[in-house]
Formats: sequence, C-alpha cells, structure tokens
Amino acid sequence: MIVRMILIGLCTNIFLILGTGFYATKIEPKALSVTRIDIENKYVQKSFDGKTIIQFSDTHLGPDYSVDQLQSLVDRMNLLKPDMVVFTGDLFDNYAEYGSKNRKLAQKVLAKIKAPLGKYAVYGNHDRGGGGSRVYKEYMEEAGFMVLVNEVHTITSANGERLTITGLDDFLLGKPMIERTLQSLSPQDFNILLVHQPDVADRFTDYPVDLQLSGHSHGGQVRIPFLKPLVTTSLGNKYIEGLYSLEGKIRPLTLYVNRGIGTTRLPIRLFEKPELTVIRLMKQ
Repeated sequence: MIVRMILIGLCTNIFLILGTGFYATKIEPKALSVTRIDIENKYVQKSFDGKTIIQFSDTHLGPDYSVDQLQSLVDRMNLLKPDMVVFTGDLFDNYAEYGSKNRKLAQKVLAKIKAPLGKYAVYGNHDRGGGGSRVYKEYMEEAGFMVLVNEVHTITSANGERLTITGLDDFLLGKPMIERTLQSLSPQDFNILLVHQPDVADRFTDYPVDLQLSGHSHGGQVRIPFLKPLVTTSLGNKYIEGLYSLEGKIRPLTLYVNRGIGTTRLPIRLFEKPELTVIRLMKQ
C-alpha cells in the first residue's frame, strides 16, 4: 500500500510538471490579454478627453514569435480602434539572426496598424544590439511609426489644445539625454514619456512627466505565486509590471509597465500572459 501511494504521488508530480511545462511553453506565450486602464489627469485637455492609446512592447520577433503571430496581434489592435499606438521597444530578438531575413514581411504587417493620432516608437536594447541600431529607425518609419530618439513631439488639436509625447533612447545600449530632452516640457501640457526600461522612472521626477510607458521586464516572464519573478533583467527588476505612482517635485508621475508580447532568453511564460494595454485619457 505504501509503495502504491508513493508511485501515485510520483506519477501525479510528473504529470503536473509535464502539464505545467506544456502550458508555459505552448499555451500561455500565445494567450494574449488586454488590460484596460483609465488615466485621469487635470492636464488632459478636452480635445483629448476619452482618447485611447494602445501600448505594445517587446515582440522579440524570431524563432519563438512569428510574423503570422504579429499579424494576429495587429488584427486585434485594429479591432480595438485606438486613437494612438505606441511601441516601447525590442522589435526583433536578434536582428542579425532573424530580422534581416524577415524585415519586409514584418514591416508590411506593422504598416497595417491604424491610429488617427499617430504611431510612435522608441528603441529597446535589442533594437540597439544585434546589428539593429543602424536600421531600426528607418525600418519603423517606413511602417508608419515616428521613432522618438531624445525628442518631444507635440500633438495639437483643431482648437489649439496640446498633448506631448516624448521618447528617450535606450538606457542600456543607447545614448539617452534626459535633461536636454525633458527640460522643454511645459507644466501646462499633459506629457507622455516613452522609454524602454521602467526602472529609470525615478530619474524623471524633477520634470512635468504625467505618464511614463515602458516595457522591457516581461513582467518577470515566469512568476510563481507568492514568490518574486524568476526572469528579471537590468533596469527592469524594481518596477516589474502594471501601474505605479511616483511622487514628483512638480507633480506625480504615473508609470505603466507592459508585460510585453514575446519572450527572450527562455521561450516560456507562466502566470505572466502577453499583454496589450489600452489606456483611456480622461480629464479630471
């Protein structure tokens, strides 16, 4: 009887491990979730009240995330009918190995994204590495994105109301220029900041940044309940996923960290589904 119970326990554990492995490698990495958040802020002007932004990040196109999967993602985004779309970095996992062969296919898919207020992107560390640094900006621009490299872009409505969207270069392999870029932000505007790594948010609290959108962390990619994420990365292990509020010298900074779409290092996800974020701006 004891031997039988031991065998049953062993078999149960083996099936549990195998089942978890199958789910983490074959099911969850393809199980897209859509997170909806409202950002209420007194600096949101009436012209932009109710406008929606879709954030996606970290597709890591390569052997573990195909152009066909990207097409399904774009179809889903277009069904949500965003006013603006932002991409917060890491398009290809390794451009030298995969991007040069598949660049035109992926580019045609990205060009299909529809957003009347524009499509914006910043560099991630994988866009700067692997030979992608010299081609990423032109590549994304040909797909209809404005790539912001230490730049502020102002969107002005028909009645003259403003919203700014700023992008900083990647903090690991790029050359971000914080002061030169952010000192031009007006405290009277609603100011959105795109930057790949989330943990640098503490460096922006001296400036009138209202909303920072980042990726990079993948939410930890693997999270066992009640434990810290198992797969962390530099500048992505303090602010892991979701919504954070930081106290600023001028005003509070809201940070949202997107879990990303693809995987890197390990082709698995567990309790950290790929994510699209739908952000609705609301005048407070």
